[in-house]
Amino acid sequence: MLNLAGQKGSVVQPFATMVNCALWVGYGFLKDKRDWPIVVANFPGVVFGAVALVTAL
Repeated sequence: MLNLAGQKGSVVQPFATMVNCALWVGYGFLKDKRDWPIVVANFPGVVFGAVALVTAL
């Protein structure tokens, strides 16, 4: 909510979200058979987590 109000916020939650989704994307790519639903579902979390992290700075 702080980001939407134009105030600086904590970077911990967006960073944790970005790392979590990045790990899931990596897991989906590294399986014997690529698990595309996991990759597709978590890739936006990496992007939006990075955007939220940058705007929280």
